[in-house]
Amino acid sequence: LACVVYEMLAGEPPYTGRTAHAVLAKQLTGPAPSVRRLRPTVAAAMERALTKALSVTPADRFPSPDAFVEALMAPDTSTDRRSVAVLPFVNLSADPENEYFADGITEDVIAHLSKVRTLDVISRTSVMPYKKRERSLREIGAELGVGTLLEGSVRRAGNRVRIVAQLLDAESDQHLWAETYDRELTDIFAIQTDVALHIAEALRATLTRDEQTRIRKEPTHNVEAYQLYLQGRQQYLEFTDEGMVKAIGFFERAIRKDPDYALAYVALAASHLEIGGTEGGEPGHGTPEQHYVRARTALDRAQALDPGLGEAHCILGLLKFGWEFDWSGAEREFQAAMALNPGNADAYGFYGRMLSAMERHDEAIAMVRKARELDPIAYRSDLISTLIRAGRLEEASPLAQALVALDPESPRAHSTLGWLLVLQGQREEGIAELENAVALLPSGTLFLGQLGQGYAVVGREQDARAVARQLEELSRKQYVEPYHLAYVYTGLGEYDAAIDRLEQAYDERSGMIHGIKGSFLFTALHGHPRFEALLGRMNLA
Repeated sequence: LACVVYEMLAGEPPYTGRTAHAVLAKQLTGPAPSVRRLRPTVAAAMERALTKALSVTPADRFPSPDAFVEALMAPDTSTDRRSVAVLPFVNLSADPENEYFADGITEDVIAHLSKVRTLDVISRTSVMPYKKRERSLREIGAELGVGTLLEGSVRRAGNRVRIVAQLLDAESDQHLWAETYDRELTDIFAIQTDVALHIAEALRATLTRDEQTRIRKEPTHNVEAYQLYLQGRQQYLEFTDEGMVKAIGFFERAIRKDPDYALAYVALAASHLEIGGTEGGEPGHGTPEQHYVRARTALDRAQALDPGLGEAHCILGLLKFGWEFDWSGAEREFQAAMALNPGNADAYGFYGRMLSAMERHDEAIAMVRKARELDPIAYRSDLISTLIRAGRLEEASPLAQALVALDPESPRAHSTLGWLLVLQGQREEGIAELENAVALLPSGTLFLGQLGQGYAVVGREQDARAVARQLEELSRKQYVEPYHLAYVYTGLGEYDAAIDRLEQAYDERSGMIHGIKGSFLFTALHGHPRFEALLGRMNLA
C-alpha cells in the first residue's frame, strides 16, 4: 500500500534500478528516496508516514492500514526540513597535489551546513564515491535520498583561489543558485561561509542566530595552519594506522602554526583514539593507554579554546564511554554534540554504539538509523551489528546478505554475516564467512580472534586452539589486543583465561572493551563472579 501511495504522489516507484537485483539491493540497504524530492508540495507529515510504512523491517512499520491512514492524514506541525548533498569539489588546479584542498573545501561546506537543524546534509563518506560523476544528478539524488545537490570546482594558483559553486535541483537539474569566487587564499573561510548561507537561503532553511554565528566563525586565522589541517584530514580519512600516524604529524604542525586552532586539537584527539582503538588494524604504534592520554590532553585544550565546538563534544563523548566508562558524562557530551551540530553522523553513530553497550537496544537502533540516514556508507554495517546485539536476527539477515553483495571486499561485512549465520544455526556457512573476513585482512587480529571463537562454538576445538597459539605467539613480538584473545578463550569455555584477557584489556583500555556487556560473543561469561566484578569496575553492573 505504501508503494502504491508513493507512486501516486511521486510518479515513480520508491525503488528503481537497471535490474531487479539493483532494485532489491536498494530496498534492503537503505530508506526510500524522499517523496518530497520528486514532489515538494507533499506535506512533511505524509512523507514521514510513507517512510515509516516503507521501513525494511516489518516491526518498524504501522501495525495496521488504519494506523497508516491516520498518519497520512495527520496535521503537519513539525519544522520543514530540506535535504542536500555536497558533491566533491573538482580540483582544476595545475598541481594534482591540490586534491586535498578541493576535498577540504567539500568537507568544510558540509560541516557548515550540518550545523543547521532544518537541513538534512549527507556526510562526507557517502558523497566521496561520486567524485568521478559517473551517474546523472538525478541518479545521485535518488541514491542519496536528497532533493538538491551542490557541485563545484576549485582552481588554486599560488595565493589565489577560484571557486565555482552551483546548487541544483536533483530531479530537474534546475539551477537554484550559483556563484563564482575569485579571491585571495586568505578569504577561503569567508567563501565557505558565503556558500553555506546561500544554500540555506536557497532552500528556505531557517537559521537561528546561534547557527549563523557558528557558521561565520573562522576556525583559524592562519592559512598555513589550515592547509596542514586539510592534509592531516586527507591522511586521517584513509583509516589506516600509517595514515593516522601521518595525520597526527600534520595536525601537530598545524597546532604549532596556530596554538589556538581548536579544530586541529579535536582532529589530533580523534586520530589518537582511532589508532589506539583500531579493531584489527596494524599494530606497533604505541599502546591504547598512551594514545588515550594524548587524546585527552588535546580535547581538554580544544574545549578550553572553544566550549561550543560540536566536534569536540562528539569525540569527548567517545572518549568518556570508551576509555573512562563515564556513561552519563558521555551521554551529555553526545546530546551537546547533536544540539550544536545536528547533522553530525558520528555523534548519532557513537551514541548508538554506547547505548548498545549499555543494552539500551531500541534507543541504539534509533540512533544508528539516524547516523545511517546522514552517512549511508559509513554506517551501513553498524545497523546490522546493532540489530544482532538486540537479538533481532530476522531483521538483520536481509541487510547482512545485501551488504556482502554490495561490498564483497569488506572483511567487516563478511564477519557480520558470518556470526549472523552461526547464530541462526547455519554453522558451516557462517564459518566460511568468518574465514573470508580473515583472508581479506590477514594482518589484523580482530577477525582472527572472532574466527577462533567461531571454531570453538561449532566444535572445531583443535582449530580454535591453533588460533589461540597463533595470537599468543604474535603477542610476544608485537602488541596484540588482549580483547581478541578473550574471544577465543570464551569460545573454548576457558572463562578464567578469557577474563584474564578482558581485565588486561580494561587496564590498558584496549580494543572495544566498553562493549563486553552488550556483546553476544561474551554472553557465556554473564553471571561469572569475576566478569560481573569487571562490569562493576566499568560502571556497567
